[in-house]
Amino acid sequence: MKILLLGATGLIGSSILAKLLSTGHSVIAVSRGRASVRRQFPQAQWAPLDLRTIDAAEQWTQHLEGVDAVINCAGVLGQSGSDSTDAAHVRGPSTLYAACEQAGVKRVIHFSAVGVDRQTPSEFSRSKAEGDAALKAMALDWVILRPSVVVGRRAYGGSALFRGLAAMPILPRFKNAGELQIVQLDDVVATALFFLSTSAPARVELELVGPDRLTFNEAVATYRRWLGWRPARLVNVSDRLIDVMYRLGDFVAWLGWRTPVREIAKKEMAHGGVGDPTAWTSLTGIRPQSLDAALTAEPADVREKWFARIYALKPLIFAVTALLWISTALVSFGPGWKIGLDLLYEGGMSGPIAPLTVIAGASTDLIIGVAIAFRRTSKVALVAALIVSVVYLIVGTILMPRLWMEPLGPMLKIWPAMALNLVALAIVEDR
Repeated sequence: MKILLLGATGLIGSSILAKLLSTGHSVIAVSRGRASVRRQFPQAQWAPLDLRTIDAAEQWTQHLEGVDAVINCAGVLGQSGSDSTDAAHVRGPSTLYAACEQAGVKRVIHFSAVGVDRQTPSEFSRSKAEGDAALKAMALDWVILRPSVVVGRRAYGGSALFRGLAAMPILPRFKNAGELQIVQLDDVVATALFFLSTSAPARVELELVGPDRLTFNEAVATYRRWLGWRPARLVNVSDRLIDVMYRLGDFVAWLGWRTPVREIAKKEMAHGGVGDPTAWTSLTGIRPQSLDAALTAEPADVREKWFARIYALKPLIFAVTALLWISTALVSFGPGWKIGLDLLYEGGMSGPIAPLTVIAGASTDLIIGVAIAFRRTSKVALVAALIVSVVYLIVGTILMPRLWMEPLGPMLKIWPAMALNLVALAIVEDR
């Protein structure tokens, strides 16, 4: 078959893409970017579309030529510097479904979220419900799949968050989080492929949930046990402190980072992710795996332990790296102004060149620090930071070689800062 796959670089979408290609299907993979994923799947025909720019069915027409079915895996947690829930869940898919009607593409498999037909506490669930309603109003052979939290061996979203939290020996009790019926990625992918068959039923809505109900802390504990670590110590944390954590997550999202720790996640966590898998199993024959069984079947190795620890440290690594450059700029413009000038005078500079050099250096540091903080520019800024650090080492050595012998080691400390920079560059990718 020829399949148009929306959201082809996400956790579910890229897994479905891999399965479709490996089983001989032809795929038009829709994504707004992710060049690294495109290089992983050169067999797919890539359509670089940003749903935020789609507002008419005609924009899909050329991509639907010869298509037999559409699978929509597009989804974002909430509004951010790079995401729009309305565009991803409602406006973009609605125009696609209208185009399907016009082009005669009947089969549409649409991924929603468990519980949105019962409760919509946030913009995420509200927009998902609106997207469901838009599809159901079409004269198409639609299938709506509503998974709970999806996890798998591949780490992104829930899988990554559970691993990262499992790396922490002390954890807050998430008292206000609802129960979860975590579902395995392999079971979700198998379900999507089941409904591609021409003999598969249509106009059905299914909840894709695991067999066990777990609290959030129980899910994290399961991952920690899988990683071979002792149980974490659970502590009671004030709701105010928890709220601060979520607000920090919102700020990080505004900078363009896709963090699962946000105010919108708090609202979704409150009502949990539970449902009834009976209809799913009855219709498809798929018996969902429990989290514990799935993890036991694939023991964790050292790569998993490294990832869990680094994922937990990633926000700290980027915050420290960005603040290092920003703070050096502020010090140079402020209390360190005279010290900087004196060092340049000592190195042989004179006249207006010295203050201009301090201004140029401080401005460069400030730009680099701010650019590291923003996801869109972080990678380029980290490369620039390495180059500037080498320049500082060379210029400092030429002008003031005695700095190598200073007891506080201002030149020696550039090396660990560069090492931290390299670590940040190594983990800048989200998936």
